[in-house]
Amino acid sequence: MSDPLERIAAALEALVPGQAEPIDWASAPAYVWTGLTARPVERIEAPALDQLKGIERQKQAVAQNVARLAAGAAAHDMLLWGARGMGKSALVRAATVAAQAGDASRLALVQVAADALPSLPALFARLRSEPRAFLVYLDDLGFAEGDTVGPRHLRSWLEGGVEARPANVRLAVTSNRRAIVPRHLSEQDDPVNPRDALDDLQALADRFGLSIGFHAASQDDYLAIVAAYADPLGLSWEPGDALEWTKRRGARSGRTAWQYVTELAGRAGREL
Repeated sequence: MSDPLERIAAALEALVPGQAEPIDWASAPAYVWTGLTARPVERIEAPALDQLKGIERQKQAVAQNVARLAAGAAAHDMLLWGARGMGKSALVRAATVAAQAGDASRLALVQVAADALPSLPALFARLRSEPRAFLVYLDDLGFAEGDTVGPRHLRSWLEGGVEARPANVRLAVTSNRRAIVPRHLSEQDDPVNPRDALDDLQALADRFGLSIGFHAASQDDYLAIVAAYADPLGLSWEPGDALEWTKRRGARSGRTAWQYVTELAGRAGREL
């Protein structure tokens, strides 16, 4: 390419992003939305619902709600909040797999990347005309202190805004805090109305039809979780050893139980 103008034109063309490939929203059980496009996921990694122990009430509520969404019935947006490692994310995935059983074409899970939250209206626009239900999944959502734009957008998307999510889409949000945003005692020091700041933060959680709390596992719950994971794999274990593992890890949770089962498999020279 000897002509300088041709070289310049070729260089400029290389800088322009190409057209994104069309997305087949009917082909995969799950997708990851990047903000510009979606990547299909061929298999959802999730435990079976009956392996999730110590969260029976939460499991029943989430599984029923996701099943309703898959069936085309009225369903709620969900906020799963509380203790780390107690199965919030695993439950969203497991409930989706259970709802897809028998007819995976009814429902897909769409996980939104952490930095793609502002692009949710673009995602909603793409999903609106699809003949399928979608559970849009925001994992471990949190807003920085002082961020008022993100929470207000989320409230608008949940209900009441012109860019609210379409009828075939519901949101599933996991967070360590019920209010999702940081809260401080100083919020009550507003000399005009000490409830305004707290009410504004609480309004975000109130937009979810289901707000479900998760709490730290008791000793019995923790051992039941270990058994649910280890026994089907044929891994031998002792309660005392399992509890000693929690002392070293500093927590009793579903995540700690799975880490212990991974240790058991490693000791036995097994793959998971």
